[in-house]
Amino acid sequence: MSRSANPIGYFVHHQGRGHAERAATIANALAGNRQIVLFCARDDIFPQLADNVSIIRIPSLFEPCDSNTPAMDAYPLPETLHCAPLGWQTVTKAVAEITQWFAESEPSLFITDVSAELAQLARIASVPHMCVLQHGDRHDAGHMAAYEGAAALLAPYAADLEQSDRPRWMREKTLYAPGIGVDVSKIISREAARKRLGLAQDVELVVVVGGGGGTGLPSAPLTLGARADPASQWVSLGKIQTEWHETPPDNLKHLGWVDNPEDWISAADRVVSSCGNTTVHMIAAAGKPWVMIPEWRYFAEQLRKAEALDRAGVAAFARHWPASAADWRQLWQAADELEPATQRAILDDAVAMKTAASVEQLICQLWAPRPTAITMKATSA
Repeated sequence: MSRSANPIGYFVHHQGRGHAERAATIANALAGNRQIVLFCARDDIFPQLADNVSIIRIPSLFEPCDSNTPAMDAYPLPETLHCAPLGWQTVTKAVAEITQWFAESEPSLFITDVSAELAQLARIASVPHMCVLQHGDRHDAGHMAAYEGAAALLAPYAADLEQSDRPRWMREKTLYAPGIGVDVSKIISREAARKRLGLAQDVELVVVVGGGGGTGLPSAPLTLGARADPASQWVSLGKIQTEWHETPPDNLKHLGWVDNPEDWISAADRVVSSCGNTTVHMIAAAGKPWVMIPEWRYFAEQLRKAEALDRAGVAAFARHWPASAADWRQLWQAADELEPATQRAILDDAVAMKTAASVEQLICQLWAPRPTAITMKATSA
């Protein structure tokens, strides 16, 4: 019997909000046809979910548990795995919960966003899986085992932003979903955003957006940029790292975390940012002069994404924070040459429905019955 109408399982990493927002968008788009079950260590990071979408909370696969097995902690890790500690009951219970669900629900597909180990687990359990693909140097044995074993890959970015070093077989099995999970409808006009924020319309505004996964924006380079740009107001959003020798100018304000970064991006005349997935697509939708400086991430994820955005003419790219006023001037000159239409082209307004349709098509292909062999009867002359 075909399992093409059976549930879809979906593992969601609980770091930040990007994985959860992406999963919710895809799950809600798929939920009209079937049950979707999300597996995550947190159930409070998701936006509104459709009635057919449920969450099974599992122990974290990545955070240390109370383990009294220090000897096993020193055992070397196989090259095909990234995070597989020995003696962690949390991991044992999470894997058991997922595999039990595999056996009882007989899913038509399992999506991982992201875990190379769970991708391989699905393949071992004979469940077809789709891996979410991220930028970065992911040629190691662990990532490649997950990708090779996947029925398909899902890239939450435009095909034009693909890395040039991806092998052909990976590209051929990749579904590109530009900006999936990012609600760009929150980007409004500059005038409307300034009215909402209570800002003057005639002030030149530079907005600096930091990510949530790192140690924070370094304030010292921002003092250099703001001091060299006295006619503008500079505002930073997110965590800040300060140093004792800074001399902050009056036109630089650190707001910390805000609930409405999209309003500030909309209100900005120019933007400086890291390269997180949500941040990138929000700023691209706004179409602004944009300086992009990647934060450190595992596998050089933000660096490779920044390089791809630079090649596509979407943002002015700096490998490290500017160290002088001259560095800032050079970056702003490059940013001023960007075309808003080129930036907005990395988004697709219909991406959710298109992605859901492609996933359903993949499932139909996976579970299509084998053609019946035709046997010819011998006839006598």
